[in-house]
Parts: sequence; structure tokens; C-alpha cells
Amino acid sequence: MARPPNRPLSPFMFPVWYRFQITSALSILHRLTGIGLAVGSILLAWWLISVAAGGEWFEATHAFLVSPIGVLLLFLWSVAFFYHLCNGVRHLAWDAGYGFELRSAYRSGYAVLAVTALLTGLTWLYVFLA
Repeated sequence: MARPPNRPLSPFMFPVWYRFQITSALSILHRLTGIGLAVGSILLAWWLISVAAGGEWFEATHAFLVSPIGVLLLFLWSVAFFYHLCNGVRHLAWDAGYGFELRSAYRSGYAVLAVTALLTGLTWLYVFLA
């Protein structure tokens, strides 16, 4: 049987066949932040090893972490952490059977973004004021 004309071949043709949905974007972002957290854990392990080693290792690591690139990486890691945490709580609610209605899914998605921004902002405010 022949394929009907104008039928999509792949679900990854967002601009042509599918309209943007925040739920799709948040799902993709959840996966990306998981990868980012795994990669960022290497930086955490490097810092722990340098603390244990002391001396020049710690000084070099500290110099990198307080550099603009190091602060940017730490900021992005904290955003990924808080987003993944908040979206994980959202997924736990789904696992319990709550929040599947379309309106609830959208509202919880926006709530995840808002709480992520709030927690990240409060954390970095504490970092710069302490």
C-alpha cells in the first residue's frame, strides 16, 4: 500500500508538521540537563581531588573556578541541577497519577521553570552576598 501524500515521515519535523509544545521542550531539556549534570560531576570530582591533594592542585583548581569560565560553568551546572530536581518532582507526581490533564501539564511545566529560576537566583544571591 502506498503512503498517502503529505504525511510526515518523522516526528522530528517540528517546524513543518508539529506545533511547538512546552511539554516537548521540557522533556528534551530534562534529558539535556541530566547529561549536563553527569558532565558537571567531573568538575566536582576534580575539585574534591584537588582539595585532598592540596597545594598547587588546589590553587590551580580554585583559580579556574573563580575565573569567568569557571563561574559560568558553575552557574549552568546549578541551573541544570535545580531544573532537573524540580522536573523530577513533577515526574514523581505523574508517577503517582497526578497532573496528566493538559492544563495541569502546562501549568506544572511553567511552575518548574519559575521555581528553577527562583532557586538558582536565591543560591547565587547567597553566593555573592556571603
